[in-house]
Amino acid sequence: MTEVDPITVEVIGSALASIVEEMGEALVRASFSTNIKERRDCSTALFDWRGNTLCQAEHIPMHLGSFIGILPHIGQRYAREDIQPGDVFIGNDAYEGGATHLPDIVLAEPIFFEDRLIAWAVNTAHHADFADRGHAHIYQEGLRIPPVRLYRRGELQKDIQDLFLLNCQVPHERLSDLRAQMSANGLCVKRMQALCAKYGADRVLAAGDALQDYAERKMRAGIAAIPDRAYSFTDRFDSTQFDGEMELKVDITVTGDRMHLAFDAPPQVAAGLNIIYTALLATCYYAVKAVIDPTVLPNAGLARPITVEAPLGSILNCKHPAAVDGRIAACQRVADLVQGALAQALPDKVAAAGNGCCTGALFTGTRPDGSLWVYLETIGGGAGARPTKDGLSGVHVHMTNTSNLPVEALELEYPLTLLRYELVNGSGGAGTHRGGMGLRRVYRAEAECRLSVEGSRVHSRPWGLAGGGAGLPSAFDFGDGREDFKGTVALMPGQIVEIVTPGGGGYGAPEKRAREAIARDLAEDRIDARTAEAIYRMAV
Repeated sequence: MTEVDPITVEVIGSALASIVEEMGEALVRASFSTNIKERRDCSTALFDWRGNTLCQAEHIPMHLGSFIGILPHIGQRYAREDIQPGDVFIGNDAYEGGATHLPDIVLAEPIFFEDRLIAWAVNTAHHADFADRGHAHIYQEGLRIPPVRLYRRGELQKDIQDLFLLNCQVPHERLSDLRAQMSANGLCVKRMQALCAKYGADRVLAAGDALQDYAERKMRAGIAAIPDRAYSFTDRFDSTQFDGEMELKVDITVTGDRMHLAFDAPPQVAAGLNIIYTALLATCYYAVKAVIDPTVLPNAGLARPITVEAPLGSILNCKHPAAVDGRIAACQRVADLVQGALAQALPDKVAAAGNGCCTGALFTGTRPDGSLWVYLETIGGGAGARPTKDGLSGVHVHMTNTSNLPVEALELEYPLTLLRYELVNGSGGAGTHRGGMGLRRVYRAEAECRLSVEGSRVHSRPWGLAGGGAGLPSAFDFGDGREDFKGTVALMPGQIVEIVTPGGGGYGAPEKRAREAIARDLAEDRIDARTAEAIYRMAV
C-alpha cells in the first residue's frame, strides 16, 4: 500500500471532484435534446478499478442506481483481460444492463495508465424517447440493452449503434446525445491520466481508498450519535397510473455505528412504478446522507455502515419482468419514508415532506415532414419547510434535482404553448416555517399530439413536522372532465391541459409564525386573507 499524507489526499480528492463536475458540464453543453441541455437530466461519476464509487457529480441522486449496477454486469459478461483501452460499454436494462429504467443510457469506459486499468469513467443521460408505450412489463417499455461494446479499442461498432437508433423515435437526438456522452467520458479519461502522470497512479489510487475510508468514518460517526433503537414510519403512495393507494413502511434500526433499513411494501404492480434493488439502494444512501451529514463525500465509503432490505417481488424490490419506467415516483416516497423515520431521532436535521413526486408530462406527435417529436417534462413543486426556514418553491426535490424547462425552450422546439407558469397560492403547508409552493403549468396543444401524465400525492398530501400543516396535493385537468389519467390520451389543436404539483409540508405550529412573515406572504400572494385569519390567527 502506498501511503499518502492528508494534504495530498485532499488535493487529489478535489481533483477527482473537479473531473466529474467538468464531465457533467461537457455533457450538458455538447448535448442536443432539451431534456439534457436545458433540464440537465444526466449525471457523471468516477469509479476505481474495483468498481467502487470514487466520486459522483452533484447532479441527480437517482442515477447512482445506474452507476453501481453497470460495472458488476460488465464484470460478469467480460473477462478482465478482454477489456482494452478505447472500449466503451453501453447499457440500459434494469435487470441485465445496470440501469434503473430504459431511457437512462449508461456509458462506461475503462481508464488505463501505463497499460494498467486504474479507473472507470461512467455517465448516464436520460434520452427522452421510447414514448407512447405500455407498462404492464418491461418488454413494453423500450429497447433493452445489456452491457455491450459501443466502441472496441476506439472503433465505433456501427452495427450496435444502428440497432439502437432504429429502435428510437427521434434518432437524430439520440445520436447527438450519445456523442455528447462519449465526449464527456473521453474528457474524464484524459483528466484522470493527467492526474496519474502528475502524482503517480499508486498515489492517486491510494488517495481514492483513503477518501472512501474517510466517508465511512464520517457516516459511522453520524450514525453513532443517534440513540440505539428502531425508528418506524408509514406513508401512503398513490399514482395516476393505478387506482387507490398503497401503504409503504420502513423500520430503521440503529445499532452502534451501523444502520439497517427494512421496508414493507405490497407486491410489484403492472405499471411502470416498480423499483429495482440498486434504485432502492441509491435512494436510501441519499436520504440517510442528507440527514446524517450532507458533507460526507459522495463515494462508496458512505454505504459501508448501511444495509437495506425489502421483500423480493415487491414494488420496492421488484423482479423480472416488472415495468420500471416511472420508478422515480416510488423512490420519492422511499425518501419521504426514510426521512420521516429519522425525524424521530434528529428532528432538528429533517425538513417536512417535499412535494414527494416527480410529476411528468410526456408529449409525442408528428411534424409536418413526417418525423416524430417527443417532449418530456418533469415539473418541480414545493420543498418541505426546514426547522429554521421556509421551504423552497417550484423546485425538484430529493431524487430528481433536474430543472424546470424554460418557456422559450419549450415553445421554440415543440408545437405547444405555455399559457400559465406560476406558483400556486396557498399550496405550501402552514407552519412556523411555511412549506414551499407547488407549480401550475397550463399547456395548449397547437397540433394533434398525444400526452401521458404521471403524478403522485393526488390523494395523500406532503406531511408537516412539529405541528406544521400538510401541503396541497397534485391536480390534473385535461379540459374534458376526465378523472382517470392512466395511459395516453389524444390532444386536439387548441386543447388545454393544466397540471398542478404539490406544495411542501410546513414545520412548527402555524400560530408561532412571525407576524412580519405572514404580512409578507399576504403581500406576495403566497397565502390569502382567509388563511391568515383562520390558520395563522392574524387579523387582516
